[in-house]
Amino acid sequence: MDWTFNLPVKLEFGIGKRKNLKSYIDSIGGTKGVLVCDGIFADNGVADDFVEMSEGALVAVFSDIRPNPTTANVNACVKVMREVGADFAVALGGGSSMDCCKAACAIAKGSSDIEPYHFKEKEISADEVIPMIAVATTSGTASEVTNIAVLTNTDVSLKRPMNNPAMYAKIAVIDPELTLSVPPRVTASTGLDVLAHAVESFWARDYQPVCSACSLHSARLVFKWLEKAYNEPSNLEAREKMAEASIVAGVAFSHPRTTSSHACSFPLTNLYHVPHGEACAFTLDYFMRLIAERGDEDGRVLGFARDCGFASIEAMADEITALKKRMGMRTTLSEIGCTTEEEIRNITKISISEALIKNFPLDLTEEDIYNMYVVLK
Repeated sequence: MDWTFNLPVKLEFGIGKRKNLKSYIDSIGGTKGVLVCDGIFADNGVADDFVEMSEGALVAVFSDIRPNPTTANVNACVKVMREVGADFAVALGGGSSMDCCKAACAIAKGSSDIEPYHFKEKEISADEVIPMIAVATTSGTASEVTNIAVLTNTDVSLKRPMNNPAMYAKIAVIDPELTLSVPPRVTASTGLDVLAHAVESFWARDYQPVCSACSLHSARLVFKWLEKAYNEPSNLEAREKMAEASIVAGVAFSHPRTTSSHACSFPLTNLYHVPHGEACAFTLDYFMRLIAERGDEDGRVLGFARDCGFASIEAMADEITALKKRMGMRTTLSEIGCTTEEEIRNITKISISEALIKNFPLDLTEEDIYNMYVVLK
């Protein structure tokens, strides 16, 4: 097996780490920056706290970001960065603010909008990029440690990832205290996204040993701590363990990437507005059973299941199904509003066309995906 590993992001993990913000800014040479954050933080005073902690280095706040950020959100963010002459940015929030900020930082010193890059018509140039510090407030996407931004172009109904080495944050700050206010349903969805990252990166065609070790560590933490964080939102130990699971899963999929469940999540989110983590988990247990049925020839996934405390792949899949139901996640297409034959055929075509589908260890046909959705109807 030939493989490489490179993660050019400095990780700062621990309770209270956010309070060192000014030292992080100084370490990257930042003098004039933009805080890019979820709207709730602009409203509840948290953004003001970060501006104060920056000691004058953060000169503007951008918070006009919708869940599953759009290319229009990125363009608006870039406009603010260019207007103030920003030489760095701080992203505060979950995957939406992180992805928006990464894409904006990648072109901040240029003159173009984001669409040509998103359509892969134009390559990011190093002289257009400004550095970014990512401060996570959810335990889920691990966007703070990846070079991927998933954006939606609403003009053409296209949701797709873009990635480039220039889109890595310089520093990722993971302070579990920032996750204490996350509501239970978001805790469930983002936590299941962590599990999808861990599992999919392990069985991915492009798996490698460093990332596989991280996959297993993360999955074991999720199985032990997610439901506790969901049921006991103020349990700081559970929050800390899920924050650890999230960032380690981010390392896990940084190279192998994700696979089929993420590919199938795109139409569920784009067309039916299912939150990203819930959408990824929607098919995770199905694909797990598919591997058990016809594709675990070397026993890797069975070993993974056993190392997570399960007797079989099927038992692990059963627990994921039960976990989703215990946390109020939807498990059928009818629950999300996808009910007609035409709709099922449509999401099938979109799912099978996604590049990530090819990273699944089994060759999948359009009929395979259709049959899955029929079972999940």
